[in-house]
Amino acid sequence: MPVLLARSTRRRLAGAVTTVLAVTLGATALTAPAYAAPLAGGTLAAATTAAEGPAADPDPIAYPEASRLVGAGVTGFLTISNLTGDTTFRRYTDGTGQTYDGRMYLRSTATTDFLVFLGPSKITQRNLATNGSLEIPTSSLPGGAKWAGAAADAVFTTVATEAGTVLRKHVDETPDVTVTGLPADASMVMVTPATPEHAKVSFTQNGLGKWGLLDLATGVFIPGAAGIYGQVVSATHLAWTTDSMTDQGPRVFVADRATGTVVEAPVPAVPSLGNLQVGLVGDWVLWGQRGGMDFSQPSVHHAITAHNITTKATVKVLDHAHEFTAAPDGSLYAHGGLVGQGEGLYRIAASGDGTIGARMVSATGKPTEVVATGSTVPLAVLNLDRVNGFTFQWTLSREVRNPKLTVRHARTGKTTTLSWQPSTDTPVFAWVDSNWDESVPNGDYTWKVTGEAANGIGPAFTAEGAFKVVRKAQPHDFNDNGSPDLLSRDSSGRLWRTDTFYRPIHDLHGLNETGAKTYLGSGWGVYDRIEAAGNLGGTQVGDLLARDKSGVLWLYQGKGTGNFAARVQVGGGWQAYDKITAGSDLTGDGRVDALATDRSGVLWLYAGTGNATKPFLPRKKIGTGWGVHNDITAVGNIAGGAAGDLVARDKDGVLWLYLGKGDGTFAPRTKIGGGWDAFRPLIASGDADGDGRLDLMGLGVSHQSPKLYKSTGDWKAPFRAGEVMYVEQVTTNSSDFVF
Repeated sequence: MPVLLARSTRRRLAGAVTTVLAVTLGATALTAPAYAAPLAGGTLAAATTAAEGPAADPDPIAYPEASRLVGAGVTGFLTISNLTGDTTFRRYTDGTGQTYDGRMYLRSTATTDFLVFLGPSKITQRNLATNGSLEIPTSSLPGGAKWAGAAADAVFTTVATEAGTVLRKHVDETPDVTVTGLPADASMVMVTPATPEHAKVSFTQNGLGKWGLLDLATGVFIPGAAGIYGQVVSATHLAWTTDSMTDQGPRVFVADRATGTVVEAPVPAVPSLGNLQVGLVGDWVLWGQRGGMDFSQPSVHHAITAHNITTKATVKVLDHAHEFTAAPDGSLYAHGGLVGQGEGLYRIAASGDGTIGARMVSATGKPTEVVATGSTVPLAVLNLDRVNGFTFQWTLSREVRNPKLTVRHARTGKTTTLSWQPSTDTPVFAWVDSNWDESVPNGDYTWKVTGEAANGIGPAFTAEGAFKVVRKAQPHDFNDNGSPDLLSRDSSGRLWRTDTFYRPIHDLHGLNETGAKTYLGSGWGVYDRIEAAGNLGGTQVGDLLARDKSGVLWLYQGKGTGNFAARVQVGGGWQAYDKITAGSDLTGDGRVDALATDRSGVLWLYAGTGNATKPFLPRKKIGTGWGVHNDITAVGNIAGGAAGDLVARDKDGVLWLYLGKGDGTFAPRTKIGGGWDAFRPLIASGDADGDGRLDLMGLGVSHQSPKLYKSTGDWKAPFRAGEVMYVEQVTTNSSDFVF
């Protein structure tokens, strides 16, 4: 989620910012503990495992990428690739196994796993303990045996006869058995596992779907209870769901096989996305929507929830599951995920103390919650004099909705929030406030990004941090945002500040005002001279010098908020000077100095100390003949010399450049050009356009357009042609005193 911090070309916290979301996790791995954490609503137990089942392993085996779980046995599990359709059997102990093509099923007794392969003319059952095999011929011809299913160690076929459908059971080294009790007019017969002792037989009779249980030992079919459709069967219960997509939502029912008593599980009665799956583990009935991470919206039915029929306890076992399947020991295996544990294959089992738990058996290496797999965030210090901006960006493990980035400036408390807007390419952030002319003050910042999981699975993604924005001090920057401010005093003695920014594009290119000017205070009419002085007092923001009518000079230190601290008297006798300028380092010591000309034309240097209570050393005479000028402006080092430079306008409107030598004196003057009498006192704006060079402003007289003269860095032609400034609020009233 990128956020652009503009240095000067756009004085705001963020321009257009892009976000990279919903991309692949990449090679980032997630190490999952062996057991899940306790869950709300009940206690999650570390489920016990039968001696022949998978061992508790703190380093789960790998789960195959993009594969569905289609079977869980005693020694391993079966998956089918969504990409190739190949089926793979893997052992719980070490993940070893083999991949097969074609249709295949995993079936198990209480002690042994079998793989059943469907071929064009035969069914092959392989015993994984002995590697022995059983082959049953099949045929598509009338009267030929056809595949009907498998359960435990038995394979089932049907044969159509004149008397009706015959269901036969095939077991290795045992004569074939004809199932008794199945209606002769049954059609579309399918046999699937139910319990270690029984298979489930589903069929159609007179156009109606019916079912029943088949005793695997005797081969006798037992019809299911009327009105109850056993979607899943355990040794003690039947469970099924209406899977309603109405406003009522899905409903789950459980029947006691011994008594026939039916109870309804407390499934939230809210609209469903459909495809609810159910399972049974001991006295627990489990439900949750099939689909896993692929859901496009949140739902209370995503989580795999377990409800105890006896104790009425209800707990969340997993945050989601793509699918789950019953195991021969009465446990349930689910391909899903749990926050803090990650994605993979989980074994869900009940323990002797009446609790139920999930243990990871096989891990995909992906997290269940949204995580950042890559990010670009500011370092501790962001110097906006060296870079033009900064982009925040996070690459997330999956899609989020309502992503939001909040950046807060610690000193002012100003908070900026950027929200997601749709885009044909990538989501784009823009200001919540449509005024894009906001600024980025220097100082400490904190940031926080959040994004809700698009499917609601897992907590919202959150990341946060801090950084500092720095720039070198600008003589006309009073709110510490790197862009020049203009101060004006009205006829009532009230002081106002107008912030500006440089817009390099659009119709109003050039220097613009950000909005309404800010009122700073009254009583400024007592001064006959006010000068922006740069950083005289060591606060890293611009200060003011003000001379009252008795000649006392006062220093107003900038606070960095756009206003000033209480004044401090720094000297007397300044009524002797007709021109004063400050804000430039003339001596090369890194401190701001001041210049003044007396009425006899002598130029005096006041070297800066950096001390707010005594900002200047005793004055030093550095020249004479300056009475020919009606304005002097310390513009800083605009020509690449040893120190700050000076421009001076003579009474004919000609502007002259005095290159600083670095010792407080200047080289002989160089003519810049004429016509500068079209402006009131010139203003050393600092770097107004963000190109790293110091510029000059001229505010027009008689309602003429103000202009910005951008520096070239060449002392022979130090300024480019003037650009019109769009700062009407400080120029519409020519009686305003602007500095």
